[in-house]
Amino acid sequence: MRLGITGHRGLSSEVEAQVRDQLAKVVADCDPKDLVGISCIADGPDAWFAEAVLAHGGRLEVVVPAVHYRASLPDWHHPVYDELIDRAADVHHTGLRESTSQAHQAGSEILVGLADRLIAVWDGQPARGYGGTADVVAYARRLGVPVQIVWPEGARRD
Repeated sequence: MRLGITGHRGLSSEVEAQVRDQLAKVVADCDPKDLVGISCIADGPDAWFAEAVLAHGGRLEVVVPAVHYRASLPDWHHPVYDELIDRAADVHHTGLRESTSQAHQAGSEILVGLADRLIAVWDGQPARGYGGTADVVAYARRLGVPVQIVWPEGARRD
């Protein structure tokens, strides 16, 4: 089972704990021998999902949206990003240099194309900018890739 991940960044610590728990349950339902998690490993759900996949014994594939992607992530996330990319079984690149919303969408489109199912940590609201979670969900649905929504009941985004 090849599972891709997309989701909102900047969630509160309360919502983070609930999402981490739900992602662990999604991963636990998979046979680790057949599990491949596909992630851009940004801070938030991307990294939490990647960590859960690896902890469960699955393989990680990383999609890097742009050459300068890592630099666009928060400094505090760099050690996590570096560890996850080092543990990746495969790394896919868009070929783009600048970490723009267009590059993020291009990376997400590659991710969706590699996945049997997309896990979306999504509140159901429209994207706040091009390449946001809602755009990735819409792209997956257009391609016929099944989408599994993960969102704690009553949770709110900042």
